[in-house]
Amino acid sequence: MSAPRIVLVDDDAEVLEAWRLTLELDGFEVIAKRAGDAALGHLTRDSSVVLVSDVRMPGRDGFGLLAAVTAIDAEIPVVLITGHADIPMAVKAIREGAWDFVEKPADPVLLIETVRRASEYRRLIIENRSLRAGVTLEDPWAVRLVGRSPAVARLRSRLALLADADTDVLLFGETGTGKEVAARALHDLGNRRGGRFVAVNCGAIPETMIESELFGHEAGAFTGARERRIGKIEHASGGTLFLDEIESMPMAAQVRLLRALQERRIERLGSNKEIPVDIRIVAATKTDLAALAKAGGFREDLVYRLNVVTLRLPPLRDRREDIPMLFQHFLALAAARVGRSAPPLERDLLQRLMRQDWPGNVRELRNAAERSLLGMDEDFEEIDISKSASRGIERTLEEEVALAEAEAIGAALKRHSGRIGVTASALGITRKTLYLKMRRYGLSGTGALAD
Repeated sequence: MSAPRIVLVDDDAEVLEAWRLTLELDGFEVIAKRAGDAALGHLTRDSSVVLVSDVRMPGRDGFGLLAAVTAIDAEIPVVLITGHADIPMAVKAIREGAWDFVEKPADPVLLIETVRRASEYRRLIIENRSLRAGVTLEDPWAVRLVGRSPAVARLRSRLALLADADTDVLLFGETGTGKEVAARALHDLGNRRGGRFVAVNCGAIPETMIESELFGHEAGAFTGARERRIGKIEHASGGTLFLDEIESMPMAAQVRLLRALQERRIERLGSNKEIPVDIRIVAATKTDLAALAKAGGFREDLVYRLNVVTLRLPPLRDRREDIPMLFQHFLALAAARVGRSAPPLERDLLQRLMRQDWPGNVRELRNAAERSLLGMDEDFEEIDISKSASRGIERTLEEEVALAEAEAIGAALKRHSGRIGVTASALGITRKTLYLKMRRYGLSGTGALAD
C-alpha cells in the first residue's frame, strides 16, 4: 500500500507553498488547497489520506473542516495548525477529534514527524478495515497468521513451502507466539488436511501416563487398563501429530518416540504387534533443545530427528508494527462471539498498546482485546514513575528516561515559581508540550508529583 496522501489547506498562498514543498521533499504526495470546501472532495471514507489544515481561514475554518471530515470518516487524521495557539484551543481541537495540533510557524521537523505518525495511523486503519471486511483475506495464510511485518511474512512463506511436504517440523518460540496456530495452519492448508490434527501437550500429562497417551495400551496392560485404548500417535495416522512443549517429555517416552519417528511404527503397551502409522510430526518448544540435550535434559538423537526443519516464531516485540492489526483482529473475533460490533481502534488506545512490552506475546494481546471489548482495559494504564523506584523492580530504559524528564521539568517549575511560559522557554519547548508532559507525569505547577 502506498503512503497516504496529504491534503493541505491554508488560505495564505505563500505558507501553503512552503508546507507543500516541505512535505513533498520528505516523500509525501500532497494536494494543496486554499479553501476548506475545495479539500472535501479529496476526502472519502476509505481514502488513504491525512488532512493538514490551518485553523483561521475565511469561509469554512479549520474547526468547521474538522467537523465535516469527522462526518465523512472520524478516523481520517486531522492535523490543525494555527498562529493563534493556546492551550484551551488545543484541548478543544483534540476533544473534537483532531489527531494533533501544531503551532504556527510550524517547525518543519515537528510537522513532518506529526504527519508521518498520522499517515501510519491511517494506513493501519485502512488495513484493519480491509481485514475485517475480508478484502485482504484471499491468502489463507494471512488469515491464520495475521500481520504485515517482514518477520511474519517470512514465516508465512516458509510454512507455505512446507505445507504439502511430509517433513517433520520443529517450531521454536516464546510462550504465546502462536506455535499451535502455525502447526494447525500447516495441517489445514497442506495435503494432510483430510486427516486428523491431534494435539498433545507433553507438559500437561503425568509422567506415568504419557506413554499410554501416546502409544495406547491393550486391556490388562497395567492396573486399571480394563479395555484397549488407541494412543494419540495411532489416532493421528493419516494426519498431523502436534507435540507441544516437547522439552517436557520424560526420557523413557523420548526413547519410544524416537523409534516411532524413525520406523513410523508403534506398539501399544501390553502388545507385541507393530502397527504402521502415517503421521507428520510438528513439535513445538520454547527451549533450545540442543542446549538442553548437552545439559542431559533431552535426548540428543531425538533433537537431530526432530530438527529436520526448524522455524522460529518471532516474539511480539520483534513485530510491533503488527500490534494494531492483531488487536483489531482479536477484537473483531471477540465481538462476533458475543454478537456485538467491534468498536473502532481509538488513537489513545493504539498509543498505549504500542507502549506495552507484551511478555506474553500474541496470547497476551488477544486476552487484552477481549478485556477491552468488555470495558476492562485498566491494564493499559500509564506507569506511575513516582512509585517505580520503591517497588524494587529494575526500570526499563524508557522508564529511566521518563523519570529523568519528569525530574528535570519538576526542577524547572520550582526554579521559575510554577510560571508555565517562563518554564517552557527555559526548557526549549512549547507551552502546549509542557502542559502535556506535566499531565503525563502528574506534575503540579510547583513541580511536585501529583497524588
